[in-house]
Amino acid sequence: MKNIFSNWRSDAPASLVVFLVALPLCLGVALASTGENPVLFSGIIAGVVGGVVVGFFSGSRLGVSGPAAGLITIVLGAIATLGSFEAFLVAVVIAGILQIIAGFFGAGVIGNYFPSSVIKGMLAAIGLTLILKEIPHLVGYDKDFMGDEAFLQTDGENTFSEIFKAFDYVSTGAIIIAILSLAVLILFDRPFMKRIALFKFVPGALIVVVMGVVLNQLFISSFPNLAMGGEHLVSLPVAESFNDIKGFFMFPDFSALTNPNVYAVAFTIALVASLESLLSVEATDKLDPEKNATPTNKELKAQGIGNVVSGMLGGLPVTQVIVRSSANINAGGQSKLSTILHGILLFLCVMLIPNVLNMIPYASLAAILMMVGYKLSSVSLYKKMYALGWDQFLPFIMTIVGVLLTDLLKGIAIGLAFAVFFILRKNYRNNYRIEEGSENGKPLVRIQLSEEVTFLNKGSILESLYKVPADSHLIIDGSSSKTIDYDVLEVIQEFRTHTAMERNIKVTTFRIPKVDVMGH
Repeated sequence: MKNIFSNWRSDAPASLVVFLVALPLCLGVALASTGENPVLFSGIIAGVVGGVVVGFFSGSRLGVSGPAAGLITIVLGAIATLGSFEAFLVAVVIAGILQIIAGFFGAGVIGNYFPSSVIKGMLAAIGLTLILKEIPHLVGYDKDFMGDEAFLQTDGENTFSEIFKAFDYVSTGAIIIAILSLAVLILFDRPFMKRIALFKFVPGALIVVVMGVVLNQLFISSFPNLAMGGEHLVSLPVAESFNDIKGFFMFPDFSALTNPNVYAVAFTIALVASLESLLSVEATDKLDPEKNATPTNKELKAQGIGNVVSGMLGGLPVTQVIVRSSANINAGGQSKLSTILHGILLFLCVMLIPNVLNMIPYASLAAILMMVGYKLSSVSLYKKMYALGWDQFLPFIMTIVGVLLTDLLKGIAIGLAFAVFFILRKNYRNNYRIEEGSENGKPLVRIQLSEEVTFLNKGSILESLYKVPADSHLIIDGSSSKTIDYDVLEVIQEFRTHTAMERNIKVTTFRIPKVDVMGH
């Protein structure tokens, strides 16, 4: 926490932007996660804990945690399986304990094994998803919840069909607010605006939200046909008394500890939440202008502490979330103070001015999220990845396609499969080299093995051996090799004792151990 307040002039306005991004996402994820009887405040609790508690313990400079869309299906299924939300909270607490243990055992190292092309593809895909998912909200069609990342939606539509359907339910008032909001955000992104002292502290996102509220109130009073209400506005639970506030919090039912399903759910939450957090940490570090490296084991412990606290207070599971983190970075956040302040703002505003927050049109918030998406999926990113060659570009593109057509983790798995293919392909080709010449008028072929020769090279070495011409001299040199897998030694031995003799190929080897092949 050293010097945490030194950048407050940048962190305070950034925290306000993150708060405005996080508010609808917390509500949307809670609405989708808790089913027929939504526990909306569970998302707010998770958002506050993700900001304040995880922010305090995390080693991430700019990462922001909260409830994640990637856990929606797991949470829905878990509540149904365990029979109550209170039993589910027990699983969240246990999941947090498992994450803390995993952090102490060094499991955070997993985060270092995701290729850069896949992480950048994930960022671009999330950006495109935000843009596509916010189009319906921009035109006033708010059937799907804000924060949905999955291709197949809970309202029975998918990402693309929702857009077409939205234009059958256009709200002129929403479009006016959305267009003006986007114009303000684009204006605030211009360099000359950043030189004005006032607008260094007052972010464009705040202007957009205030403008949206004022415009809709004007519509209500003077142009009723343009006015928006109901599902088109933020919908927070409002407390009329202290007892109502107490009712927002639910607590774990620890009698559920005797239910073995609780532990299965806890393990699933811990695994998925940890993966999502590690992926987001990697992505956030790439977006960080200072390129700080987050200690991943410390992050797992921080996420674990966050989930223990969230579960104890009635909140959803938390993970680090790239949408909020990127909003923090784009808004000029400089330290974890912006993360912590956004959590405090979320709590204070929900408790003190819920009626004011319930006047915010979703169209205004959709415009903010769309700008976040645009910055994550910029054209320059695609150009840079294409310039790196197909071994980088194809995993990047397939990650994007996978995330858009499935969900975050499945899309990452698809991109990872393509990245591994190129790694194997490169390994297949590059662990030895072939030199061709002549000796006493006969062909001379020299195969120089590299330092590490694995079973992955078995196929290509076998292919090269069969291309050696008859009546030639073959030299296989393993003098530079530290290790040669048994599979490769077996291929060489079989070639030397069978194929080479049949084709009159003289074989000379250097530092190639003989192995016993089928009793020979």
